[in-house]
Amino acid sequence: MSEELENFAARVRGCRICVENPVGQPLPHEPRPVLRPSSSARILIASQAPGTKVHMSGMPFTDASGDRLRSWLGVSSEEFYDTTKFAIVPMGFCFPGQDAKGGDLPPRRECAPAWRAPLIALMPRIDLVLTIGSYAQSWHMGAARRPSLTETVMDWRAIWDAPSSPKVLPLPHPSWRNTGWLKRNPWFEMDLLPFLRAEIRYRLG
Repeated sequence: MSEELENFAARVRGCRICVENPVGQPLPHEPRPVLRPSSSARILIASQAPGTKVHMSGMPFTDASGDRLRSWLGVSSEEFYDTTKFAIVPMGFCFPGQDAKGGDLPPRRECAPAWRAPLIALMPRIDLVLTIGSYAQSWHMGAARRPSLTETVMDWRAIWDAPSSPKVLPLPHPSWRNTGWLKRNPWFEMDLLPFLRAEIRYRLG
């Protein structure tokens, strides 16, 4: 990692905006920003926000969602956590807490405006962004995002073929809560995943 990125990431890891200057209700627990940026990786996983297990471990995707995501990508844990291969930068760096039904709240609104653009700028080798969920798709895709997550992911070929740098592939969240979505949309595993794995393998050399 470049010294400039290392210094900037250290500032992010010390961030307390959501407690000291929150938008709406403050974060209900001590902040623990989780991110794995890289100045050499070609692939960026633009995820949503840490869950409870990741909040405890301090490492992204150390849960069932991570197992499913690694399966989608066709990579081992060793490859996944190698920062020369993958950068992992969520839209919200801290676990946002849970709603009344036990689901995770949306990513905190303070994170992306404060940190995301300069952080992405310090990762110049990224040429593939995997946008996981609607929050990452809104930020990274802008007007190219379709009205719903399903429509966005369904239109992945047109999104891929559009002239953009870096290339973007939209994905649903690999949460167990999306198992029903995967069953209703078998094209995702039949069409998108083989293409995704080939692009990942190409970039991993």
